[in-house]
Amino acid sequence: MTDETLQAIRARIDEIDDALLRLVNERAGAAAEVAAAKEAEGRQADFYRPAREAEVLRRLRDANEGPLSDEDITRLFREVMSACLALQRPLRVAFLGPEGTFTQEAALKHFGHAIHSQPLQGIDAVFREVESGGAEYGVVPVENSTEGMVTHTLDRLLSSPLQIVGEVELPIVQNLATNATALPEITRIYSHQQGLAQCRLWLETHAPAAERIAVSSTAEAARLASEDSQAAAIASDAAAERYGLPIHQASIQDGAANSTRFLVLGHESPEPTGEDKTSLVIARENRPGGLAGLLAPLARYGLNMTRLESRPSPEGMWEYVFFIDLMGHAEDPDLKRALGEMQQLASLLKTLGSYPRSVD
Repeated sequence: MTDETLQAIRARIDEIDDALLRLVNERAGAAAEVAAAKEAEGRQADFYRPAREAEVLRRLRDANEGPLSDEDITRLFREVMSACLALQRPLRVAFLGPEGTFTQEAALKHFGHAIHSQPLQGIDAVFREVESGGAEYGVVPVENSTEGMVTHTLDRLLSSPLQIVGEVELPIVQNLATNATALPEITRIYSHQQGLAQCRLWLETHAPAAERIAVSSTAEAARLASEDSQAAAIASDAAAERYGLPIHQASIQDGAANSTRFLVLGHESPEPTGEDKTSLVIARENRPGGLAGLLAPLARYGLNMTRLESRPSPEGMWEYVFFIDLMGHAEDPDLKRALGEMQQLASLLKTLGSYPRSVD
C-alpha cells in the first residue's frame, strides 16, 4: 500500500469521524427535545423507558451487517443512549457492591456508563435503596448457570413491592489473582461463596491445601488479597485491576460455559415489546396434584415456562412457594388469560414483573 493510498484512507476515516460526531450530537439534541416535551406534559418520571431502549437495541442489532459484531453494536449504542439520557439526569442505580463486582459489570452492561452508580453491601440494601427512592433502579444476581439460584434474591422478591423491569446475562470469568509469585506460597484464597463454588475443581487440583475463605464479594476478596502476600483472590478482571492485583491464572472456573443472570429492579413493569419474559411466584395447598393443576393453564395456552424453582414458604413448615419464569408479557392475551385461571386456583399468585428479555 502506497503512502498516498494510506493517506487517502485516513482522510476518509476523518470525514466519517466528523460525520459521526455531528450525528451523535444531533441525536443528543433530539433526545433533549423528547425530555423537554415530557417535562411540559408533567411526565418527568417517564424519562427512562426500558422497553423503548430494548426495542432500539434489537432493531439496530438485527440491522447490523458487520464487520462489527452484534455485541459490539449493542454495546456502542447502549453507551450513546446512556450519555443522551444523562443530559436530562443520570440514572441512580444501586448494585451489590463494592466497586468491581460482577453485579457492577451487569449494571454497566444494562445501563451504560453514564449513570450514578451506588455500590451497597448486601442484596437487602439494594432492595431497600430502590424501595425508599434513594435509587431509581437496582441490580442484583439471581441465578448462576453452574451453581443455581441466589435464594436471598428470591426471598426478597417475595416480600418486596418492587417489580423486575429487566434482566442481564453476563458471562463469568473467574481469575486467580495474587501478589504471590508461585502457587505454593498461597495459604489463603478469598472469594464470594459463589466464586469458590464455581472454581471448586480447579482449587482441589491446584491449591488443595490453601484455606478457602468466603467474603461478601469477589471485589472484597481482591482488596483483602492485595494486602496479604500469602493470599489470593478469585475475582474478575475489573476487581483485580481495581486493587492492583496481578492475575496469576486466568479463567479458572469449572467448565467453559459459566454465566450469571441478574435482575434489574424498579417500580413499574415496562410495556410489552414482543420479546418479553414474565416472572411470578405461586403457591397452592399442599395436596397431591396441586402444582400440576396450578400449571395446567400454561400448557393449555401453549406458554413456554423457562424456570421453576421452589422455596420454603414463610407461612409454615414444609410449605413451599414456586418461582416461575415464562416467555411473554403479562398483558399478552394468552398469558393474561392463563394468569387469570391460575389466580382462581392459587392460594398465592404474585406477578414479580414483565420485562424485555436480555439484549446481548
